[in-house]
Amino acid sequence: MTASPDLRARAETLGATLPPLLAAADHLAQAVVLGDHGRRRAGLGDEFWQYRPAHAGDGARGIDWRRSARSDAHFVREREWQAAQSVALWVDPAASMRFSGAKDRPTKADRARLLALALAVLLLRGGERVGLAGGDIAPRSGRAQAERLALALAEDSAEDYGRPEVGGLPHHGRVVLISDFLGDLAGVEAALEAATARAARGVLLQVLDPAEEDFPFDGRTIFESMGGTLRHETRRAGDLRDRYLARLAERKARLAELAAASGWHVTTHHTGTAPQPALLWLYRALEAAL
Repeated sequence: MTASPDLRARAETLGATLPPLLAAADHLAQAVVLGDHGRRRAGLGDEFWQYRPAHAGDGARGIDWRRSARSDAHFVREREWQAAQSVALWVDPAASMRFSGAKDRPTKADRARLLALALAVLLLRGGERVGLAGGDIAPRSGRAQAERLALALAEDSAEDYGRPEVGGLPHHGRVVLISDFLGDLAGVEAALEAATARAARGVLLQVLDPAEEDFPFDGRTIFESMGGTLRHETRRAGDLRDRYLARLAERKARLAELAAASGWHVTTHHTGTAPQPALLWLYRALEAAL
């Protein structure tokens, strides 16, 4: 079967996008210094981690009698937990993410994809299994998985605002949702409920352009959604600023409430700032969600 010209052109476009995105993600991951691996905690494994004082309920087999003989207390020899975790990523592909308020700033989509893929690179290097929420790409380990993720993340959606995918979330795994979260938050609430039902926890990263935070508009202005379905024209845009900022603050507060109720972590990242702090936050917050 011969591929249609449109399909072939789309495949060539995605293929051209893959190497730069993956290279940028590799570079960003290399720039982040993580120190001790965040997965280190007590559990099943072969590598010694630390001693800890024995507690009520610790069996005699768990006591390290040689270490305990050097003091008046009993000590347990803990080993590092080494079970690989499954992590599901969702990066909003909607049209609203393709906005940039300045030519010298990346779009929200570009920054979100870079951060998601750089995080995946870090996790895969640590032996984790990473996939996409929604079940399109099942969690796997290995370098080849980063290439699959990069290709899938390059896909766009025609919808104005995205709704998080909730299918295929890993049981007892972790979930990363990256979006501007400017659409209906009912979708976010549903995703968190689905994750909770699978005993999965995670992080929310809101990516915004500085113009969306500052609302630097005044005078005659035409506001139009990136998908072209919404349009509003005003001669006094400055009069809308206070109401807009209040609504944005309410939205952020609601996101924080949803995250807190589910035991998730949430923060906002601006495309006008460097990506390294956001990547480090993502990695640390995700480890804290264990």
